[in-house]
Amino acid sequence: MESSKKMDSVGPLQTNPPLKLQPDRSVSVLVPEQGGYKEKFVKAVEDKYKCEKCRLVLCNPRQTECGHRFCESCMATLLSSSSPKCTACQESIVKDKVFKDNCCKREILALQIYCRNESRGCAEQLTLGQLLLRIFEWFVLQVHLKNDCQFEELPCVRADCKEKVLRKDLRDHVEKACKYREATCNHCKSQVPMVTLQKHEDTECPCVVVSCPHKCSVQTLLRSELSAHLSECVNAPSTCSFKRYGCVFQGTNQQIKAHEASSAVQHVNLLKEWSNSLEKKVSLLQNESVEKNKSIQSLHNQICSFEIEIERQKEMLRNNESKILHLQRVIDSQAEKLKELDKEIRPFRQNWEEADSMKSSVESLQNRVTELESVDKSAGQAARNTAGLLESQLSRHDQMLSVHDIRLADMDLRFQVLETASYNGVLIWKIRDYKRRKQEAVMGKTLSLYSQPFYTGYFGYKMCARVYLNGDGMGKGTHLSLFFVIMRGEYDALLPWPFKQKVTLMLMDQGSSRRHLGDAFKPDPNSSSFKKPTGEMNIASGCPVFVAQTVLENGTYIKDDTIFIKVIVDTSDLPDP
Repeated sequence: MESSKKMDSVGPLQTNPPLKLQPDRSVSVLVPEQGGYKEKFVKAVEDKYKCEKCRLVLCNPRQTECGHRFCESCMATLLSSSSPKCTACQESIVKDKVFKDNCCKREILALQIYCRNESRGCAEQLTLGQLLLRIFEWFVLQVHLKNDCQFEELPCVRADCKEKVLRKDLRDHVEKACKYREATCNHCKSQVPMVTLQKHEDTECPCVVVSCPHKCSVQTLLRSELSAHLSECVNAPSTCSFKRYGCVFQGTNQQIKAHEASSAVQHVNLLKEWSNSLEKKVSLLQNESVEKNKSIQSLHNQICSFEIEIERQKEMLRNNESKILHLQRVIDSQAEKLKELDKEIRPFRQNWEEADSMKSSVESLQNRVTELESVDKSAGQAARNTAGLLESQLSRHDQMLSVHDIRLADMDLRFQVLETASYNGVLIWKIRDYKRRKQEAVMGKTLSLYSQPFYTGYFGYKMCARVYLNGDGMGKGTHLSLFFVIMRGEYDALLPWPFKQKVTLMLMDQGSSRRHLGDAFKPDPNSSSFKKPTGEMNIASGCPVFVAQTVLENGTYIKDDTIFIKVIVDTSDLPDP
């Protein structure tokens, strides 16, 4: 019966709560609670498999309308804000247009990784999916050990007890063997831990009978009455009540009473000395107070003078500002006058130039007349020579006209390119007649197409895109291949090399869902594709398997026999040339 009462005082035995597992819906594995996977991969992971927010390997990837990928938890964090934006391109994110990228997920689970104990010597390599499945099986074992196994060692439920016992023996330990189980004091009947019961009876229990430590006439009393007795015990040591005034007498309570009765004159003298000392201290404090008041008044006067000086300086500053404004107006008016004078002088300059030209023409005519007069006698022969000369000049002029026609055509082409060029690092390339161009690529007539040039700024990098509609390399015949090309520009000497800006390649979805397909990469600084061009353009770099032709031709990416390709170059950290 008593053991059951003890158990009630401790409370019901508590076991560890069941472990909470987070299984993924498609594969029975555990996923990180926040962010992506932190495993050590055998090969360097491509950027397309990394989250644009946490930069870890994607966990349950989600793809946005702009083509960038995020972890499921990172996307939830972005969508929880009032105006979610893509961290890669700053475009707004619409929740309904974010979708699961299961294809990317399968590719990530197939990546090779090292065992988590690789640093301790394990050389095993396995896929990410295999590792996570093993972790899940380990968690199932832990659930059994934490909740069901009767042979698992558990700590005692009492916080002070440090012993560990098997789950099947825990109840017996708590009721019968634990040193910290509660026991009843024989004197005060209160509940105290068994390990401190003896100390409680020896030093703390208020119902234990004790004797006066000063050996007075009182032989026995309860410990709870001892403190009240000590204040009245005649044999208790004490000091004179005038100790604070200088009396040093010590003795028992009985001796103190006799001392105070016989030493009244001495105590009065001590009080007098103490009073005189207080008066001196008060006088010193008063003198110090007077000195401090004088210092405060002096500081107050200084502060007032400073405030007056500050106001004077402010007034001078306002006057100077008004003068500066007046001078600025005068300068502006003078600049306007100079512009007007320049406009008035410009016609005179043109007249002077025309006059100089006419003067030189008159002089050349006079010289020509003189020459004609001197050769008048041989006019016949000169006429024949002049006719031959005129024919050769006419032929030369015809050749020059042909050259000018070619140059005009080239200039017209350049103007057309300049009209469609962009200077913000973004290219939108419209490719018409997709079926015809695709057939030409299949037949080998035109394997690739180049876009119009675009720039990162008016004085920035010159770039273009190159597309293989029937694929190139390992994507030939199955995929559309898309590449990025650095071209030689007029301001390359002022730009930093190699080219280091992030590049995003995208196929635009022309349907209402706007599920654009995209990929992004950071240039390799050691690649010749991103060094300063020595020819018209560098070797193209990009994605040979950018998009499967089945996906392209069966979706909403082709409309009116036209596709749109978008290339975005990150210019946020690009310095001015």
